[in-house]
Amino acid sequence: MTEATDRDVVASARGRSAEIDAVLAALPDEQRAALEELRQMIGVVAPAAAEGISYSVPAFRYRGRPLVSFAAAKSHCALYVMSPAVVDAHRADLQGYDTSKGTIRFRPGQPLPAALVGKLVRARMRETDAGLSG
Repeated sequence: MTEATDRDVVASARGRSAEIDAVLAALPDEQRAALEELRQMIGVVAPAAAEGISYSVPAFRYRGRPLVSFAAAKSHCALYVMSPAVVDAHRADLQGYDTSKGTIRFRPGQPLPAALVGKLVRARMRETDAGLSG
């Protein structure tokens, strides 16, 4: 691992992280359901990504690099794509969501659509692939 804060990202490419299971189990039902659904969507789009905990939140790593992470706050959930370029490139798709540099916030009862999650995760994978080949 490249950073000490990533030491907990140890799940195999196809395995589920017990650390993420524990984080989700501690959440209220609606947030847990929304984030579990998000976790599943990310896993389908990026089956080679390893899941674990990074910077104290559930995260996925792809080709040894951070891909996306997610978390719950008091009144919302968030998908962290960790890329202002990805958020900017999908600005039209993200209308109606509260966004910042690399973050998309949504209400637990109104989860992100699978097609949108797929677009965002694939864009991050392309960024990673381009960075590794350059």
